[in-house]
Formats: sequence, C-alpha cells, structure tokens
Amino acid sequence: MRVDQFDFQLPDALIALRPASPRESARLLTVSAEGALADRKVDDLPSLVEPGDVLVFNDTKVIPAQLEGWRIGRGTDEPAVGVTLHQRLDGSTWKAFVRGARKLQPGDIVRFGAEGRVCLLGTLDATVSEKGEAGEVTFAFAFHGAALDEAIATVGSIPLPPYIASRRPVDDDDRRDYQTVYSREEGAVAAPTAGLHFTPALLERLAERGVATEFLTLHVGAGTFLPMKADDTRDHRMHAETGHIDAETAARLTEAKRAGRRIVAVGTTSLRLLESAAADDGSIAPFSGSTEIFITPGYRFKAVDRLMTNFHLPRSTLFMLVSAFSGLATMQAAYAHAIAGGYRFYSYGDACLLDRAAA
Repeated sequence: MRVDQFDFQLPDALIALRPASPRESARLLTVSAEGALADRKVDDLPSLVEPGDVLVFNDTKVIPAQLEGWRIGRGTDEPAVGVTLHQRLDGSTWKAFVRGARKLQPGDIVRFGAEGRVCLLGTLDATVSEKGEAGEVTFAFAFHGAALDEAIATVGSIPLPPYIASRRPVDDDDRRDYQTVYSREEGAVAAPTAGLHFTPALLERLAERGVATEFLTLHVGAGTFLPMKADDTRDHRMHAETGHIDAETAARLTEAKRAGRRIVAVGTTSLRLLESAAADDGSIAPFSGSTEIFITPGYRFKAVDRLMTNFHLPRSTLFMLVSAFSGLATMQAAYAHAIAGGYRFYSYGDACLLDRAAA
C-alpha cells in the first residue's frame, strides 16, 4: 500500500507534552466493529469490558537510554555524539541510533557521562564495533550485565519521544510519568504508552469486574519513533524488538481463547507480541526472542479481539496497525473525530478502545 494513504494533518497544539493527571482522567474514544464512535474516559474502562475478558499488559521498564558523549583517543579533536540505545544484543553490547554517527568509525571509543572530571568516576566507555545504515551503530561497552545497567542509569536520561523532547527539556517528573505503574522488566527505550493510563486503583476495579490480567514483555525500541522513508509499505523494514511470553501465560491465554473469552491487548506492543506468538487457530505459544512483525491492512489477526492504544503519528507503522485492526476508513474517521474534538495525541495523550473489524 502507498504510505501516503496513512497521512493526516494534526495541529501542533494537540501534541501532549504532559500526561493527564490523574492518569485515568485521560479521554477514551471507543470505536466499535461497525465504526460507531463514543467519547468516554479511561476511568470508564471497567464498564466497557466484560467479566471474563483478559487484558494483556506489557511490563517492560524504560531505561535511561539517552546518552551524551564524545569520541576519545583520536588526537585532540573529541567531537560530541548523542546516542539512543534501542536493542540489547548481549550483556555488554547494544545497538543504538547516533546523532553524529558520521564522526565514528569501528574501533573508536566513545566516553559517556561527566566530561572534564579529573578522575573517571561517573563516566562510561564504549567501543564502536559496527556501523550500520541511517545512523545505527553497535557499541561494546566496558561493563557487563548488572554493572552496565547501573552505569547506564547513572549517565543516561529518559529518552522522551522527539516530538516532546524538541519542545521542552526532560525533567524528574518524566522518570515517573514515562513509566507504567506495573513496569518491572528493564530494557525498553520507549514506554508502552497505552499502559501509562493505568493506576493501581483502576486495576483493582477491573479485577472486581471479573476481568483477568496477564503480562508479557516486549522491550520497545527507539525505532518506533523513526519516520517511514519508503513510499510503499512493501519497502519498509521494521527494527527488531525483543520479547518474552512464558509458558504459563501462554497456556492461560490459549485456554481463554478456546473458552471464547476476549483478549484485549493494552497497547500495540502487547498486540504485536501476541500476534507474533499466535498460531492460525488463535492459540498462543511461549515466545522468547526477536520480532519484526509489520502489520498493515489485509493482515488476518489471530489472537487479539480488542485493542486499547494511544493516538499515533501520521504515516507511522502504528497508524497502519490500527488501520489493519479496525479498518482504514474507520480509523480515518475516528482520528478526524478526535482532532475535531481536541483529543490529545501521542505518548502522553489520550487513548482509544478499538473493536476488531469483521474479517
């Protein structure tokens, strides 16, 4: 399909720079399988689901993956580089998108942290092991495992999406706001933003309603923010993201599907991992590894019946995904309604609850 079919005009004023407070006070646009629209609040969610429904959450935890550093060891010239980690390869190796990547060559050392200190406390070194396309660089860090995690947490900052970071500085509030209340598995460099609307009180009310909750892990990468450069969806390559569904969770989800209970994915990341692990009959297998699944209109959904998600960027793979789920014309109408009604867009914005369109 042509990428321009997924374009739309969004006023800058509708890009949310801060989340709603309290979290569940955000607006929620419901979209039925027939395309009917209704304006609600996230706080209404317990009345919009049924006992027996299964809400599936992504429990990934955002790490401070935005690093600022400078190249060392090649004479007196030490150019600055900006790094956003996006995929961990092993205990000491990360792929990253680099601002200033042209200044780096394999074998170069980049030092992150407190420039100018006499001692090296508060710094972290990494060697460029490989350069890829479009500013992607693979770094081998000087530390490994938990020691590397601690060092990154010390020198890094929360990697807010560029449409927020370009308009205001990151602050201490973002360390709380850009994290779900149930996050526990460190490794994401972007939040699963539909989950940002949930609070312990809302989760308790859903449990009282008889709704089950399950957790999987998909470490969201910075590739989610990259604009599509292709003119046709067939020419686009998704960046891999690492995910995990344990055997017990997979078995419970499969049992729920066979019993006719609805699977409600909270966020496109939950949906993408569920569909990566699903068989044609809707059963869910345990999963551990990478997924590059790219969902566009025409895709046949196997596992997910409903989707709660935020409002996405024009021409983005995520707007393509929701258009595949509920129909392109339906989502174009829903987004036009949201824009006319002043809904807040993107990571800190409002949400929608989508029913899957009939096949």
